[in-house]
Amino acid sequence: MTAPPPQPQHGKRTVRTVLFYALMTGVGLALAVLIRSRGVDLVPPADTATPPHASSGGHSSLLLHVLLCLAVVTLLARFLGGVFRRYLGQPAVMGEILAGLLLGPSVLGAMWPEGQAFLLPATTAPYLGILAKIGVVLFMFLVGLELDPKPLRGNTHTVAMIAHAGIVAPFVMGGALALWVYPTHAPTGVPFTVFALFLGISLSVTAFPVLARILVDRGVQSTRLGSMAMACAAIGDVSAWVILAIVAGIATTHGSEGANTVAYLAVYGALMWFLVRPLLSRFVVRQDSQQGPLSHTAQAIVLTALLLSAAATEAIGIHALFGAFLLGAMMPHEGRLAEGIRSRLEDVVVVLFLPTFFVFTGMRTSIGLLSTAQDGYLCGAILVVATVGKFGGTFLAARFTGMGTRRSAALGVLMNTRGLMELIVLNLGLDLGVLTPTLFAMLVIMALVTTFATTPVLDLILGKRGFDEEPTR
Repeated sequence: MTAPPPQPQHGKRTVRTVLFYALMTGVGLALAVLIRSRGVDLVPPADTATPPHASSGGHSSLLLHVLLCLAVVTLLARFLGGVFRRYLGQPAVMGEILAGLLLGPSVLGAMWPEGQAFLLPATTAPYLGILAKIGVVLFMFLVGLELDPKPLRGNTHTVAMIAHAGIVAPFVMGGALALWVYPTHAPTGVPFTVFALFLGISLSVTAFPVLARILVDRGVQSTRLGSMAMACAAIGDVSAWVILAIVAGIATTHGSEGANTVAYLAVYGALMWFLVRPLLSRFVVRQDSQQGPLSHTAQAIVLTALLLSAAATEAIGIHALFGAFLLGAMMPHEGRLAEGIRSRLEDVVVVLFLPTFFVFTGMRTSIGLLSTAQDGYLCGAILVVATVGKFGGTFLAARFTGMGTRRSAALGVLMNTRGLMELIVLNLGLDLGVLTPTLFAMLVIMALVTTFATTPVLDLILGKRGFDEEPTR
């Protein structure tokens, strides 16, 4: 049986397709030529401004610098973070902070101004600032989500007393220091009360995330002293952020506006506690009952709540990071939803957004502003007051509760860790106009020195004894 002859249909269809394509292309080109011939002699209105995007590559060049900066700081932060962790025994965040400062005017700008101007031109600052602030908002949400109330159980009064002693002492000493600093380094128009309150709170902060990283790296986060340090830092940070929110509200408002801010803040807090918190709890229970990975819808709901809470506090006038922190603190800290959100957000925040915040801080920090002997003395005085206040207040309170000398001293050293949280506070002060660039640089130096000193001083105090070998007496 012979096969039927091939049908010519396929060949005819191909020919028709080619002819139609040629006709379509020819007609399109002819119409394009006709349109151009009609419009080439037209003149636009004389009073119409050129749109910004029509400039010769301005936005393209700006995007290039921002992307290049992000690439450089991400790699440098990873590299220096690894060096600090592996060879210096420091938490990686210290190397990441240093990476941001190295790219600023204090180092790169002083050694190679042309390179710094190319990598970080002044036009990129607003865009990096927005990225940095978004990163801090996300980070503060994660900090709130990390706050674990378990270490407080059965020890609440002791922990609260030690934590607040570690705030009251440096806060009062910082306020006293303002008597010396205000006449020479306060911004014009800032009332002494606002300046003193902010200086006091800037010396009172403990870096809860950095402290947690130090304890985890040493494998002692579950020991008695480790749990005590985590609990004190948690209570201290919550208290400090509440005080800072009040100070920020005072700094940005006057008279009746201040009263309105307090009223709005009270309404916001009530809504979060009585409405949002129960809804979050129910949502968490429902998510924990489901199987499989966390859905994009669930993530979108949490992120929307985060953004709305941050937007609410920003609208009130006390900065978006407070709303992000409070929402994180109100969410249940265990379970499928918390773990899923934490694992998805933490990597991008730590790897990309926080280095951006560090380089933004570095752009605003110029060590060269400390140009006189008086500036050097003042910077040293700030470092001494911050250390004596934080360490001394914590140490004395811990000894009063019956804790041993070594462990009390170790706890005081741990509470003197400032790091990233201090930089967030200082950037807020600079944004609010409460700090001058010179005083900002001094406080950044204080934050770096106190944080860097934590690990070696802790080793010196504890030696090989460990965290829990000394009996309480």
